[in-house]
Amino acid sequence: MKALWMFPGQGTQKAGMLTNVEADYLNKVKMITNIDLKDNIEGYHSTVQIQLSILILQIYQIDKLNSLGWTPSIVAGNSLGTFSAAYAAGIITMEDVIELVSIRAKMMEKLYPSGYGMGVVIGLEREDLGAVINSLQAKNEIVFLASQNAEMQNTISGERRAITEVLAIARKMGATKVQLLDVPTPSHSPLMKKISDKVEELVGKMKLNSPSCLYFANYSGHSETSLNKIRYDLSHNLEYPVLWNSMMDIGLEYRPDVSVEFSPGDILTGILEKKVKSIQSIKLNYLSVEDADYILSKLKRGFKK
Repeated sequence: MKALWMFPGQGTQKAGMLTNVEADYLNKVKMITNIDLKDNIEGYHSTVQIQLSILILQIYQIDKLNSLGWTPSIVAGNSLGTFSAAYAAGIITMEDVIELVSIRAKMMEKLYPSGYGMGVVIGLEREDLGAVINSLQAKNEIVFLASQNAEMQNTISGERRAITEVLAIARKMGATKVQLLDVPTPSHSPLMKKISDKVEELVGKMKLNSPSCLYFANYSGHSETSLNKIRYDLSHNLEYPVLWNSMMDIGLEYRPDVSVEFSPGDILTGILEKKVKSIQSIKLNYLSVEDADYILSKLKRGFKK
């Protein structure tokens, strides 16, 4: 039974999402970073709190599934989720990935403390949205076309003022939904290159292992086995658009039987289910790991018949 494990990034965090995470995991974050995770609305105004909380939640769920005998055939992380995907594939240790995400998040928060962010536009072609952004860039507005989660769902990054202008134009053009995202940094744009270069130095000092399964990289949208390319992805995915739509199209060519979306949220499952109906979907945002284990065991027995 082939399993696709999907890891969302920031934007769907919510107060209380760490309630069921064992204290040992929270203490591990504290020991490595000297940061207490707050898990409340106030805390989730901080990039550092958001990213470390999502990471340790996903690590906890990975470890619990592993302890029950479940491992992925394919891993794919969206933005921040790339680091959990790398952990799930055995590429990076828990200690190193916590340290890496902590330092990366601190640099993001320091470089863009306010006035920047991301937005999403649903219902317009990427080419049409790109034309709007190009016209504003010609007026020296700081805004970029960022990731593509689905065919008609694209994100934009840059100054919040410019993002708001793009959203207003997109609405007039017939977009079905426009929204400022709860993301305080201009991720997946050239504005993040300075951070990517510094992260590359950190990753270069860490020992990485060959992936135990297919690892899909954000920067290329393809499965990568070369450690050099994986290092590049972990370092530089922040400055590239995440073409999740294309990544899933390619991932489906490997014919996974079941998908597991790790907390928080269920957006990635929704995107996948619009592409294919034959995959059994498990969303840990709504199920305990024990419930997921029960469903996976039942599915596995069915595939053996």
